[in-house]
Amino acid sequence: MFTTSSSFRALTMLKNTHHTFSRTTMAAAAAAPPSTTVSIYSSRPTTISLKEWQAWGTDSSMPTQVAQIVDEMMAFEQESDAQMKFGGLGGKLKGDFRTQEEKKHRAKYRSLDDSEQKLHFFSARQIACRLLGSRGYLCQKCWLPLEDCMCSSVVPSSLWHPIRFWLYMHPKDFLRQNNTGKLLWQVFGIDAATLCLFGIAEHEEIMWEAFMQSGRNNVWCLYPNKNAPTKSVADSFAGYTSNNLLSEPHTIDRGETLNFILIDGTWSNSAAMFRRLKERADLVWGDDLPCISLTTGASAMHKLRPQPSWDRTCTAGAAIGLLDELHLVPQFNSLGLDKQAEAVENSVDVLLASLTARRVRMGRSITRAQKHYNDFS
Repeated sequence: MFTTSSSFRALTMLKNTHHTFSRTTMAAAAAAPPSTTVSIYSSRPTTISLKEWQAWGTDSSMPTQVAQIVDEMMAFEQESDAQMKFGGLGGKLKGDFRTQEEKKHRAKYRSLDDSEQKLHFFSARQIACRLLGSRGYLCQKCWLPLEDCMCSSVVPSSLWHPIRFWLYMHPKDFLRQNNTGKLLWQVFGIDAATLCLFGIAEHEEIMWEAFMQSGRNNVWCLYPNKNAPTKSVADSFAGYTSNNLLSEPHTIDRGETLNFILIDGTWSNSAAMFRRLKERADLVWGDDLPCISLTTGASAMHKLRPQPSWDRTCTAGAAIGLLDELHLVPQFNSLGLDKQAEAVENSVDVLLASLTARRVRMGRSITRAQKHYNDFS
């Protein structure tokens, strides 16, 4: 998330607080998400096809290690006596299969030689489990349960063509129902808002190849860090000029693309994600990753999920703030960026309404107890 202090705002999304309900009440029974059974003995596909993978919000190829882990889990189910089941908050593996499979994956994790291999394996397994556990349960476009699909209420919009958002997403936020980063490609499309999964080598290479073609001066990360130099939007684009700035989309050179990285993860996970970006920037450019600060307010999503503080916002809220502040820069104020920000804001309202309606229907609270967090910024 982004903090609204004068120096910067924090991009983060904190984990939902799990609520414990009594098993003896009907409200508890209604609140429990349905479990999903994925079995090779069922009619479900036994692997993840390219079409299925891309339907979740990407045009990338299927990550090799994710596909491998899916195949291994399917094969392990066939060899074991337990069926693969997912359920509960977060759609995690459950039952006997979970017990057996976790022993297997922990042994594999310990056998890996270095931290990079461990990260790749961790990320791939998280994503593989979420893909399998969400089959037949979540809408592939909005990531909500099928009965709560909000896709028909989201109004698409065109993003000003030189801007490209990169959703650098933690695997634990992938397919998360209250994730707001997904709204950006729902509204603007996957070419304007590209998913890059943390720890997935193929995704990170695609992102950094684009950055190298654009050049360091056309890449910015929206993330607060006291040890990193940050500028406001106004300062970052003061006097910004480009011969092709107002060109039609087909005439924009890749070097003219304005790349904005939105770190999409919990506050605790975002630190590791930002550090990985900085290390790669130092390797590629021998310099710091340019950072931008924002000054906009809190997201409407505060109403349903806890935040470190009320001056921080969600991923979509950060994009809204960026577009609004860019609109105030003289050379950008005729491009309709404020309307594009409004389109994202409307989608956040749709998501909030959908999540609220689901909570009410399931007998769950629609207010969140205020939490006390340390000041991480």
